[in-house]
Amino acid sequence: MEQHETTNDRILAVGAHPDDVEFLMAGTLTLLYQKGYKIYVATVATGDMGSMELRSQQISSKRYKEAVNAAKILDAPYQCLGESDLSIVFDNPTRFKATELMRKVVPYIVFTLSPQDYMKDHELTADLMWDACFNASVPNYDTHQSNPACPTTSVPYLFYADPIEGMDRFGQIIQPEFYVDITSVMDTKEKMLSQHDSQRSWLRAQHGMDQYIINMKEWSARRGEEVGVKYAEGFRQHKGHPFPDDNILKKLLAERLIQDTAELSIEISEYEMPEDLSVEIPEGGVSLEGIERQYICVALKQTEGNVTKAAEILGISRRQLQGRMENHNIAREDFRE
Repeated sequence: MEQHETTNDRILAVGAHPDDVEFLMAGTLTLLYQKGYKIYVATVATGDMGSMELRSQQISSKRYKEAVNAAKILDAPYQCLGESDLSIVFDNPTRFKATELMRKVVPYIVFTLSPQDYMKDHELTADLMWDACFNASVPNYDTHQSNPACPTTSVPYLFYADPIEGMDRFGQIIQPEFYVDITSVMDTKEKMLSQHDSQRSWLRAQHGMDQYIINMKEWSARRGEEVGVKYAEGFRQHKGHPFPDDNILKKLLAERLIQDTAELSIEISEYEMPEDLSVEIPEGGVSLEGIERQYICVALKQTEGNVTKAAEILGISRRQLQGRMENHNIAREDFRE
């Protein structure tokens, strides 16, 4: 079996519910669309639980139309596998439908949700797509669907988007393997998400502001801040056997992809520790925790609350710094001008 599908221009993005793709990966899809790639959008569930007023059939119909309109912005077709919200399961009937989707699209690259997330629908969607990417190339795997497509010839690239708020169910931070700078296409991402008016209107009525769009932009800005750009999306790559483990997006989006913080254009010398810290150990002694806290505060002050840059100065990972900030009850907001 080849490592990945013979190069083609098809990219498949799969969410659990309508608006997942737009919220978490539409910027990256837009950049690939601008480079000539054909985008396909799908969801496992219909969105039938996404209303406090409309019945399930009414809201699922409305959300289908919204998803179609959002996908059209990238000239993409939209398909739904027809499962109900909160009822996605990893069983053979659902696996058959997911694999058939893969065989009909024959994607070169697949994007889906995080395997660790705040709700099971998202996690199971990730598992279903992982499973379908593999199963699609097995000739004797029967999907039991009408007019079945032919098996694929290899396994595509598979990338997982950020979990909601970047955390798993335990509140543990899920750090991206790489980031994509989406600053130049934020308007398109916002336009796509705005098509989901049923969700946008509901939150707008509840909060008195366009919280739907605000949340998306705030999260994109947070990821962007981590790598020194205005807006970014974070991803991890599936590299287990027999998936390809070279990051094809680094080739396709070279000028937009930031592999890790080591590749940031940061002149560390600009943020060297000052020589006049005047840290003196009093006669009564001082705790190491106190010294650590002081250095963390100095680094955050120099970088105006930029945790990524502060971590580089201190010679530790961003995740380690976040943990120590929590231990010392330090908030980065206190250092922003």
